[in-house]
Amino acid sequence: MLLRLSYTWRVRSFRVFSRNLQTQAQYEYPPRDDQDDGSFLPRSGLATPRQLVRYLDEYVVGQENAKKVLSVAVFNHYTRVRANLAAFEDENGADPWAEASSDDAVSSAQIHPHPQRLLPHQSSLQHRQPVSLFEKSNVLVIGPTGSGKTLLARTLARVLDVPFSVSDATSFTQAGYVGEDVDMCIQRLLQAANWDPYRASTGIVYIDEVDKIARKSSTTTESSRDVGGEGVQQALLRMMEGSVVTVQGKPPPLDPPTPAGRGRGMPATAQQRPDTYHIDTSNVLFVLSGAFVGLDTVVKRRVSKGSIGFTATIAPKDEDEDSKGFMPFFTSNRRSSENLLEMIEPADLVKYGFIPEFISRLPTITTLSPLSTQDLRRILTDVRGSLISQYTALFGYSGVEIRFTTIAIHQICLRAVERGGGARGLRGIMESLLLDAMYEVPGSVRCFFSLTTTHVNGV
Repeated sequence: MLLRLSYTWRVRSFRVFSRNLQTQAQYEYPPRDDQDDGSFLPRSGLATPRQLVRYLDEYVVGQENAKKVLSVAVFNHYTRVRANLAAFEDENGADPWAEASSDDAVSSAQIHPHPQRLLPHQSSLQHRQPVSLFEKSNVLVIGPTGSGKTLLARTLARVLDVPFSVSDATSFTQAGYVGEDVDMCIQRLLQAANWDPYRASTGIVYIDEVDKIARKSSTTTESSRDVGGEGVQQALLRMMEGSVVTVQGKPPPLDPPTPAGRGRGMPATAQQRPDTYHIDTSNVLFVLSGAFVGLDTVVKRRVSKGSIGFTATIAPKDEDEDSKGFMPFFTSNRRSSENLLEMIEPADLVKYGFIPEFISRLPTITTLSPLSTQDLRRILTDVRGSLISQYTALFGYSGVEIRFTTIAIHQICLRAVERGGGARGLRGIMESLLLDAMYEVPGSVRCFFSLTTTHVNGV
């Protein structure tokens, strides 16, 4: 009887041992259908460029080429980030068995097959070729004010759920001078990531008004330094290409002291943050934008062919005066016969005032065209978060219903085209038209307001 019980106990213990025993092959054996596929990179869960463009169409009107360029650039960038991280993990050779739980009755037996027993068609998997690291492609967006440059980048950052920071290049100066250092854009990115350095190292940095840091050759002498122009370009070089930036940490807020009479528990200590953060910008996408007033003149001089004689083609006098005379406050929305900005080359940007090293770090260049009357009409009525829907909700909080006639909407769009400024100019016109209504209607007994052509022509 004792022998039988001992035999039964041995059988049960062997079953428990066999359950806890784990084996892992040293070499991976892919299915036969996937043997010809030499890609070892994980599939990215990002939306495709077509899906990104469809998402942008809900918020941004027109600019089809710019949407395509930005969607492809963002998709390729984050695919590159995932590929580089996967290649980095493969090079480190992390052992998944090192994380085995110590609570198991029997530790895993790391049994590996002998390399000489591999099949001939599987021997190619024994030594994997290291995947080459991909270089990133920063983006330069050129377009008039109010055409949707900032909205495009902000919408892409929202759909991708990545940290996004906006900085103004006009406040940047060279290190050691009065003004902001270029490291401030990385500090804003770290703040947008809730002080998480890992998320900040894969975010998007948007720098607006980058045309203001162009080299001013007329106002800069040999004895003075262009600290706000060429000096800023030199400071941005290594950051855009990829370097480790040291950012000062923000101290955590101090909690109010707990009264002594309310319990004897230990006071809660605030989470200590490091004094400095080290952010690697190798996986940070830089999107630079600006209006670049006067760049079309540089392109026109390069495209036009000089000639002499009676049949020489001479540019009209009014076009030269418009480009060299007084610069208007708003960029005009009127479309020219040909968009010269679409023919921009890196040499044109160098003549505009940028150093060649700075332009070479912006391989992707896209342009935005001025908004037409149809585009402004869609901004008023069609897109998500349109101006009319915003003002309708604003009046709705006061219990007032507001309506716009079709002719009034068309007149507003024509006024916006003449005024310039794109979508920002359109909002300025709406504020002027609805000023009296927003002043008188709230708190009154009136519950309906209609905007007609009388109100539009009266302003």
